[in-house]
Amino acid sequence: MASSKNASVLAFERKIDVSDALFFSADWENRDKSGLWKKIELKEKSVRGTISNRMKGKEQDAAKLNAKIEDPNLQRVDVAALPMDSDTLCAIFTVKILGGVGTPSACNNAEYKECLEAAAAEYKNEFGFKTLADRYAQNIANGRFLWRNRVGAEQLEVVVRRVVEGKDKNELRFDGFAYKLDDFAKADDNVSALGDLIAEGLSGDSFVIFEVKAFVRMGRGQEVFPSQELILDSSGGGKGKKSKTLYEVEGAAGLHSQKIGNAIRTIDTWYDDLAEMPIAVEPYGSVTSLGCAYRQPKDKTDFYSLLDNWMLKDKKPSAENQHFVMAVFIRGGVFGESEKE
Repeated sequence: MASSKNASVLAFERKIDVSDALFFSADWENRDKSGLWKKIELKEKSVRGTISNRMKGKEQDAAKLNAKIEDPNLQRVDVAALPMDSDTLCAIFTVKILGGVGTPSACNNAEYKECLEAAAAEYKNEFGFKTLADRYAQNIANGRFLWRNRVGAEQLEVVVRRVVEGKDKNELRFDGFAYKLDDFAKADDNVSALGDLIAEGLSGDSFVIFEVKAFVRMGRGQEVFPSQELILDSSGGGKGKKSKTLYEVEGAAGLHSQKIGNAIRTIDTWYDDLAEMPIAVEPYGSVTSLGCAYRQPKDKTDFYSLLDNWMLKDKKPSAENQHFVMAVFIRGGVFGESEKE
């Protein structure tokens, strides 16, 4: 059954709800002793930089370049690092998995809503959520959510502990470097068990919550990399203004929940038959760091084209693109079609 028209109001709540991650320092040999952890605090550093930007036109004149180099590029920046008596970064956060995938939180077209829910129920009966859940699980197991902190580490262990009624129920441990960042083919028993837990939450009527701890052996005194704040208020600029502000939670350096969520949903390899890497699930396959959208409307591979064909024309997408559409529902967002031309 197809709907006669789109909904002008259409929204989905995200189904993978992630907390911010807090950074602690620890010693690798005693990493499980949380009583020995210390918060990694932000510190401010003043540095004198050099001119390194590309010069244009008259600026390339030797005298003018020398004058610019003689003018110090003073900067104030936030930094975070392990203390000299600790060699391991501990990042800790929680994940809540919610059900009701495909049921909009807002929809002003009853016929369209019925089609959505019917399509989601059909997908659930045919595929379940195991395919998606195993991919989310691998991105937790491999520590993708650590971003730059994962690079150059000597060892990486990820510990997942389910919490039921405030009590720990079971624990899964992963060697983060045993799982690839660009291939979801390997799903061992531990990844499959975590995938089962995530699929349970996505399929069920009640939520599933678990805690994730990542231990990264980086070296004593080494710098760690929290999220950087986007400063929207540019007033009070000029020399002496802090040029880099890092994120802090409860006195500890941390990662934004949005950054962790982006890493967990980096599962889309269906955008191209020859995809070289997974990208985060986004309606247009947008990767801002590369300045590219991998799901173009002209190719009819973007979320809206797939959804319209499915809901309005009763043309079911391929199995791979059904996974993608459901993953966008899990991501959440506002997807209504404006009634204005």
